[in-house]
Amino acid sequence: MKQINCLQGIISISSKGTGYVAIGEKENKQKKDKQDPEIDFKHLNTALHGDVVEILLHPKSKMRQTAEVSKIISRAKMRFAGVLEKEDNMFFLKPDDTKMYTDILIPTENLNDAEAGQKIFVEIVSWKDPRKAPEGKVIKILGKPGDNETEMHAIAMEKGFDSELPKKVYEEAEKIKHAGIKESDCVERRDFRKTLTFTIDPSDAKDFDDAISFQKLNNEEYEIGIHIADVSHYVKIGSSLDDEARARGTSVYLVDRTIPMLPEILSNDLCSLVPNKDRLTMSAVFVIEKHANKEIRVKSEWYGRTVIHSQKRFTYEEAEESIKKAGAPLHKELATLNNLAKLLTAERFKNGAISLEQEEVKFVLDDAGIPIKVIKKQRGDSNRLIEEFMLLANKKVAEVLSPKKIHPGSEISKNKHEENISLYRIHDLPSKEKMADLAFFLRSLGHKISLIDGMIPKFEINNLLKKLEGKSEENTVNRAVIRSMAKAIYSTENIGHYGLGFEYYTHFTSPIRRYPDIMIHRLLSDHLTKKKVGKNRLLEYEKIAQISSEQEKRASDAERASIKYKQVEYMSKRLGESFDGVISGITEWGIYVEERETKCEGLVRVRDMEDDFYIYNEKKLELVGQKKKKKYRLGDSVKMKVKAVDLEKKTIDYILV
Repeated sequence: MKQINCLQGIISISSKGTGYVAIGEKENKQKKDKQDPEIDFKHLNTALHGDVVEILLHPKSKMRQTAEVSKIISRAKMRFAGVLEKEDNMFFLKPDDTKMYTDILIPTENLNDAEAGQKIFVEIVSWKDPRKAPEGKVIKILGKPGDNETEMHAIAMEKGFDSELPKKVYEEAEKIKHAGIKESDCVERRDFRKTLTFTIDPSDAKDFDDAISFQKLNNEEYEIGIHIADVSHYVKIGSSLDDEARARGTSVYLVDRTIPMLPEILSNDLCSLVPNKDRLTMSAVFVIEKHANKEIRVKSEWYGRTVIHSQKRFTYEEAEESIKKAGAPLHKELATLNNLAKLLTAERFKNGAISLEQEEVKFVLDDAGIPIKVIKKQRGDSNRLIEEFMLLANKKVAEVLSPKKIHPGSEISKNKHEENISLYRIHDLPSKEKMADLAFFLRSLGHKISLIDGMIPKFEINNLLKKLEGKSEENTVNRAVIRSMAKAIYSTENIGHYGLGFEYYTHFTSPIRRYPDIMIHRLLSDHLTKKKVGKNRLLEYEKIAQISSEQEKRASDAERASIKYKQVEYMSKRLGESFDGVISGITEWGIYVEERETKCEGLVRVRDMEDDFYIYNEKKLELVGQKKKKKYRLGDSVKMKVKAVDLEKKTIDYILV
């Protein structure tokens, strides 16, 4: 039996080198102190941020529970980007990762031609003594620090994504591209080439995963096809292409580039649903009936392999104009689809979906990759139209691939020995602890919030977000709601999707950029041809779900890091300039302020607030001046000036004006 003072968990390490181990709810319930155990720098025993570790709890004291790492069970990562430095004929890497608390020593025989001052990518090869620095070897020379190409490459490599695909992957893709699409590929496919079909994507998109076909059957019925690039037709199990895509799990979208999961000759060409060319697709086709009482229902559905010929490539802006302006290309069709999409949205929220939209920014870069302008991404009806029909396809495909609900004791259940395996996109309920924190936070802002069985009712969250639209605290509250939610992941076990309010949900619509979607296409193909996926494949599918979930998180972290770098770089050219901002966070050491237009977040330190002596009120989440009683609270509007930036640490310091 496991000792109560010996526990396992994932270690998080602060920028100061202190560790905290999340030990899981079961163990936490046994402890009166609900805080995660704290591990002092000298007791880390070579543990790094994200590692799975075994810890020994120290004897209890009146202070916070402390512990020490007794064993590293598995490493999160052993490769780091940073600048190579030289001191007393010793070379070492100064890591970019603020969670990496030690430099990495590079013996001269492991330099691989790297020189001091260069940004490099290093792998730790030996670290036995926690009192000494780890030893590493140079894997790749990235270039000159501060150069856009170098920094973006470093961010991607740091998260595990090399922009270069292996040579054999390119060679396989070349052969497939050279073979092209033959008429024989289309023979057993349902032919949509003469049906009105179009794509709607961002203006800078290069890969088009999805297209929509539309035809009116009568006054109240429409046939709508959601056509998705048939990547699984080209990427076969066991191929180098498949192995690489499976390992990557996803494409990565940095500020200035895409690192594709598949070679561009497939992702941007043969698989991409470009206009005026035949393309092979996997499709979900629905006959939708619109009722007079403003409800719609799917009257019939069909799934299978198809061939399409897109007649039009819309950008979101062009589609937006076509929806609203009579006489614009495909106005009637897009306006009808838009009305249907709005009904689908209303139905989703009626069934328990939560509104989780966040403002996003886009950078305009010069030729050297330096940000010269930051603009907010606009989300209009055209974005939501595409979103709703993709959600419909994802939901319906998940339902088709799910084991049917069978009543116990029925003839079917007696004869049913095996159920199909599927891959789901699941979203768990938030933890009651996080819901309590969110309720406390919202009440501190003056909002009336109720907790029922430890949960804030979804309709209350939606009503509050709607009430705050256009107000200064809208983004702050939105962000707090999102942070309180569980993370959506892939799984072979279905628990539904809390955020969308769906009982069944999967990812079917983006196989060019997501590996799970390729898996779903294969599973759907097996289902349609009545080919059983045996239980012996369950472990393999669980592993794919786990890898895909982990890679998705890494890709998201890389995207955020690239945005943060560009925001800091943007503000580095604007030292001393004043901006309007909103308070996005409050701590005892200062207030975090987000610039309104660019979303560049920075810290106003308490020590720089010289007009008074400010104290942090934890209960009310506010900073209060002791003499003048001035209060700073979340969502407050302020004017600030850029005091300093640190590109290495990716931080901005503001002072209040």
